[in-house]
Amino acid sequence: MDTKRTSMYGALMGMLLLTVVGRPVACGADELGDLKQQLEDQKMRSAELEDRINQLEARQKLKERSMSEEIAALKDSQIEKAPTDLQAYWRDGLRFKTADDLFQLRIGGRMMFDWLWIGEDDDIKSGIGEQEDGVGFRRVRFYMAGSIYENVDYMLQLDFAGGGTALRDAYIGLTDLPLGKLRMGQFKEPFSLEELTSSNYMTFVERALPNAFAPSRNVGFMLHDVALDSRMTWAAGLFRDTDDTGFDMDDGGYNLTGRVTGLPWYKDKGQSLLHLGAAYSYRNPDETLRYRARPETPMTDRFVDTGAIASDRANLLGLEAAWVAGPVSLQTEYVRADTDRTGVSDVDFSAYYAQASYFLTGERRPYSTSSGTFGLVKPKRNFRFGGGPGAWELKARYSNIDLNDKDIRGGELDNLSAGMNWYLNPNMRIMWDYIRTDVDDVGQADILLMRLHAFF
Repeated sequence: MDTKRTSMYGALMGMLLLTVVGRPVACGADELGDLKQQLEDQKMRSAELEDRINQLEARQKLKERSMSEEIAALKDSQIEKAPTDLQAYWRDGLRFKTADDLFQLRIGGRMMFDWLWIGEDDDIKSGIGEQEDGVGFRRVRFYMAGSIYENVDYMLQLDFAGGGTALRDAYIGLTDLPLGKLRMGQFKEPFSLEELTSSNYMTFVERALPNAFAPSRNVGFMLHDVALDSRMTWAAGLFRDTDDTGFDMDDGGYNLTGRVTGLPWYKDKGQSLLHLGAAYSYRNPDETLRYRARPETPMTDRFVDTGAIASDRANLLGLEAAWVAGPVSLQTEYVRADTDRTGVSDVDFSAYYAQASYFLTGERRPYSTSSGTFGLVKPKRNFRFGGGPGAWELKARYSNIDLNDKDIRGGELDNLSAGMNWYLNPNMRIMWDYIRTDVDDVGQADILLMRLHAFF
């Protein structure tokens, strides 16, 4: 019996004793019997009260036990759910992940706004057409990408430049297969260092002239992976040519494309490196092929053009090399297109470029060992008025494309470019390119480009 019940019982007995003691001693036998009966009645009531108290205490303990079990179960359920709660953070873009890393999501986009000024001679005006200055959005893209249960990745990217909507990347991938990683959907075929390097990380406003041959995004399947302690990458895929909606463009066959890269030299996490690579693509077009190129500008006419070539087969070979030593980098590529024509002799075309860049503020071009491409430049000190200067990069490039062979006179174009990039922070830069372009046996033009580029 606890303290409360002892006190209550004592109080009842005390009241009874006071009742008995407070009476005159000389009481009758009947009255004494009544008092004894009252005492028995009080004992019974006390027993009933004690039973009632015991019942209430048992109910309270049962209730407390149930509540404790519910609280424990709730805590357990919250512990189980906690790893799947999304955590938002910023790392060069907006990212989300669960505490157990089973789910990851990245949301991003890019905006590129260009200004172009061009001055061409009379030969260009008469031979190709009069060119005009212009402004416009080159790319306006939004995307979401991430991973599910650590072994499935995905990406969806749309472009809204030009007033329409175009599908860029739309794929899913399996990342833990025995033979490597499998990607399925629409994405870039594995060909050309500069083509596979994101437009967010290109050194120049536009890709070099050999890009006229490089296949870009198509629908297909691709196996890819790294090897030799991430000193080598390989990729091979089967693709069909598609339009901006992801559907077949024609009745052509399948294209086979593969690429291998290696790092004979890689020191200090990419402070110095030598990249070598080769790519091959077997193309099976529908009846015709066509190669053409602008003078590395987004808003001019195409200065060289083979026109439609009757063909149902072509082979592309690409060779690439890059060298980085701190703030200095060199990069070059050569692409050859062997085209089998229907009913007549085959024709071959080629293009190449060589470029150099130097960071005045000491940064370097970062290299991705997982993809064999270049990545995001991060200034040592972000730009702030009265504070950091951002990153400043000088650059120069020479490129050539020759679309003349046998009776095909598509033209030969030479470009000499120089310029500067200003990286205000990892997510914004301003680019300036000057281009002197020369079309053999036609004429010359001078072009000035400026791009405002923001991305995350």
